[in-house]
Amino acid sequence: MQPGLSDPRIERMYRGDRIWSFVAVIVLWITLLFVFLRVTSGSATGGVVVALAVSGALVLLFNTASIAALLKHYTQDKAHLYGLDLHYIDEAKKGRL
Repeated sequence: MQPGLSDPRIERMYRGDRIWSFVAVIVLWITLLFVFLRVTSGSATGGVVVALAVSGALVLLFNTASIAALLKHYTQDKAHLYGLDLHYIDEAKKGRL
C-alpha cells in the first residue's frame, strides 16, 4: 500500500526539499555576487565587467527559474513523488527489500 496525501511524512519531506531549494538558490546568488565583486574589483575592463554581469545574470535567471519550476512540479505531484519514496522506505524497514 502506497502512502496517501494525508500522510504527514509527505508534507514534512516536501517542506524539507523546499527549504533546501531556497537555501541552494540563496547560496548560489551570494556566491556569484562574491565572485563577481572579487573578479571585477581588480583591473577588469568595461567589456569584461559587462560580459561577466550578463553571463552571471543569465546563470542566476535560469537556475532560479529551474528551481521554481521544480518546486511547482513537486507541489502539484507531491503525493505521487513522495508517496513512492515512502513506500520503498516502509518496505525497507519491514525487511522486504
